[in-house]
Amino acid sequence: MPKPDLPMAGGCRCGATRFEITAPPMMTMACHCTGCQKMASSAYSLSMMVAGDAFRVTKGDTVQGGLKGPQIDHRFCPECMSWMYTQFSDTDAYVNVRPTMLDDPSWFAPYVESWTSEKLPWVTLPVEQSYPQFPPKEDRPKLGEGFAAWF
Repeated sequence: MPKPDLPMAGGCRCGATRFEITAPPMMTMACHCTGCQKMASSAYSLSMMVAGDAFRVTKGDTVQGGLKGPQIDHRFCPECMSWMYTQFSDTDAYVNVRPTMLDDPSWFAPYVESWTSEKLPWVTLPVEQSYPQFPPKEDRPKLGEGFAAWF
């Protein structure tokens, strides 16, 4: 698998909001939950987990959209409403960035898929790990080690 050049840059569809990532991803994923299907207007959403201190918005700003709640914060460009990344209130250790927002997403491939219990029946992805819902907490260290070896 090719590795991304650092720093990685990306932005929304209209270019009003831009971001930079200065570290490689901690994990790459596809989520099949019906919420992601609706927000992405697709069969699944893609994301890459990056360290919170390695991610920053460099131009413009974002607004909260999608599922609005105390635990999850989906961030969108206020101009074109592109879903750019997701933050979590219980941690600032990582951010889930939509890899299709990168200027060059050609290196991206999902390592794990979640919520396969809700996936559309025709979807098949070339992933290393699958979970019917989110991976259980006890699997997360193993997933991180597996991703590091795979990536």
